[in-house]
Amino acid sequence: MDDRVAGMPAYYWTPREMRHSFVSLLSDSGVPLEDNARLVGHSGTAVTEAVYRKQIRPILLQGAAAMDTIFAR
Repeated sequence: MDDRVAGMPAYYWTPREMRHSFVSLLSDSGVPLEDNARLVGHSGTAVTEAVYRKQIRPILLQGAAAMDTIFAR
């Protein structure tokens, strides 16, 4: 695709950036970490957590908020 049509430089759309966007969008949509790891080809969640820490942070915060609500009762 011509970068003028996309409205951004072509270097923004490297395979690495596409992969990070993929993980971020799935994570933001509530896809569990285990499923994210499997979809990007990791054998476990440790690498996914280490590499995509910024992308999965919203899911971790959501889980922490849920636990706060559960134990506040």
